[in-house]
Amino acid sequence: MENVEDTAEAPELQARLVELRGLLAQQRFAEVEPAATPLLQAHPGNRELLYLTAVAQRMAKQIPEALATLEVLEVYHPRYPRLFQERGHCHIFRRDAPAAVTAFERAVELNPALPASWNALQGLYRMAQRPADIARCEQHLATLAALPPEVVTARSMVMDGEIEEAEALIRRFLMQHGEHVEGMRVLANIATGNEYPLDAEVLLEAVLRHAPAYHAARYDYILALVDLHKHGKAREQSEQLIAADPASPAPRVTLASVLLALGELDESVVRFRALVEEFPRDAEIAQSLGHALKTLGKQEEAVAAYRRAAEVRPGFGEPFWSLANLKTYRFTDEELTRMREQESEQGIQPVDQQHLCFALGKGLEDRGEYTDSFTYYARGNAIKKSQSRYRAPMHERSAKRLRELCSKEFFDARKGWGCDSPAPIFVVGMPRAGSTLLEQILASHSQVEGTTELANVPRIVSNLSGRDRMGEPPYPGVLQELPEEQFRRFGEDYLRDTLDYRTGKPRFIDKMPNNFRNIGLIHLMLPNARIIDARRDAMDCCFSNFKQLYARGHQFAYSQEDIGRYYSGYVEMMEHWDAVLPGRVLRVEHDDVLADLEGSVRRILDYCGLPFEQACLEFHKTERRVHTASSEQVRRPINRDGVDQWKPYNAWLGPLREALGPLARS
Repeated sequence: MENVEDTAEAPELQARLVELRGLLAQQRFAEVEPAATPLLQAHPGNRELLYLTAVAQRMAKQIPEALATLEVLEVYHPRYPRLFQERGHCHIFRRDAPAAVTAFERAVELNPALPASWNALQGLYRMAQRPADIARCEQHLATLAALPPEVVTARSMVMDGEIEEAEALIRRFLMQHGEHVEGMRVLANIATGNEYPLDAEVLLEAVLRHAPAYHAARYDYILALVDLHKHGKAREQSEQLIAADPASPAPRVTLASVLLALGELDESVVRFRALVEEFPRDAEIAQSLGHALKTLGKQEEAVAAYRRAAEVRPGFGEPFWSLANLKTYRFTDEELTRMREQESEQGIQPVDQQHLCFALGKGLEDRGEYTDSFTYYARGNAIKKSQSRYRAPMHERSAKRLRELCSKEFFDARKGWGCDSPAPIFVVGMPRAGSTLLEQILASHSQVEGTTELANVPRIVSNLSGRDRMGEPPYPGVLQELPEEQFRRFGEDYLRDTLDYRTGKPRFIDKMPNNFRNIGLIHLMLPNARIIDARRDAMDCCFSNFKQLYARGHQFAYSQEDIGRYYSGYVEMMEHWDAVLPGRVLRVEHDDVLADLEGSVRRILDYCGLPFEQACLEFHKTERRVHTASSEQVRRPINRDGVDQWKPYNAWLGPLREALGPLARS
């Protein structure tokens, strides 16, 4: 569903919600629905309006009406735990114990911190003489009773989606009570949800110091390490947790994914296959097996795994997008019909809808049905954009501060700083600009190691930026305060930390496109590293981003205006680096590579100080892991399939053209 919560911040609506809560507190149940009805006409998807109405209807013994309101609530908010708790209360009133059990079990599955649901289930299980389930309820209730009310409330608020309120509550609690284990874990969960994995890592390390046997917290810690691309450490922690809790499938699935990231592809696939056999009805494990097989280059087997995931869980959108994201897969008529039906179903979750929209966009594009294709691309982008916190002006202000600081004089004063290793080759630029092709060409050389999109440099930037998000962040200003020794340590730490992804070749590739913003830092810590800017035509590159659904990051990519502004900012930033660090970066135009592969390859190898090798021209024959969306494309000879793909959509790309300005072409 669309983001129906935006209106909830209107002051007048908030005031009316306070009045409705007051009516419930005063047990004036019959007055709630008449007061809520006109508000629901203006805000039909507001969660609290629907919930308060259903509660009042139940308390007024209007059970059919309450259940009908809850059905509407489920359409808009299918994962709202209190919806199912309220439905359970309605079924108890109707004396329908099986339906009540189903509802309450769903409520505690979504939010384990609901004492009312656990109490109701305990009574229902007693009636049904289910001793094991009674004991489980007693254990959960005892756990909740032992926790401070603030922690229980904050965790419940997180599960209900009230993130900001939960964070404010739990921070106040921790200010008063110090390093409370469960309180810190709740705050870590909030940090993870807000994509602040460094915060989560620090908090969870503190939790595990106090409670090393807390398995759930250790698993949270593993996920934070994965988010930070600390895969070596994540592997150690996963193996430790599996040894302590061998029956739990989650850490075993995560370990298989970590092995994939570390390049141990065969072992990863073996583990995923075993998990699929053990849990044949788990769609996400089948989906993960597909990713591993795709990375290994086994496309037919990957397709089979993705199809299995889609069959196991109807309405699961990700397998269809994974098929589309192979770029070479073509959907059948039956698959397109099924995807259209599932995408239009009421109550579909946004994550599934966006996956289906992007998959339909690609599937219809392949058939030349451009009008319908663009409709689905636009819808998928709108859903994704509604979930994004990306704001172009904030990004542009940060880039301006970086350019102002990183002057020619700034670098001249720090000449010769850093670690002198020539091992890294950084490939930067816009996403979808041909960086994977350049990586594949270089990785085909006998002296060069292909790795993955390493997060080491962004992690250094994140550490320098600090955790205080009030006011202007310390980075990039902090760069002028750091001594020479610190930049040398940055370089040495970087080389050490990337060893997990390398096998001993003298050179290795770090292909993280957005490192174009971090070239100044890279230059200071690794002055002999090579930096290649993968540049693609603005319209080709930006439209390719518009039709790409990323697993994470790249939040600028979900509106034409944001993409155009981001591309323009990228060009401006690269012009700045060329001015203050002349000759430091090699620009490689994608069109030049397509027009003259051998000439481009020789130019790249000369810049890197590498002898020419024929294998670099036959890059498509190189067997290696490729994690990105271009994995299948770089396993084919050079081709122009991606050129001018935007032209059939030109009539709808006005916002992009306007944002690009003179960089756009007709």
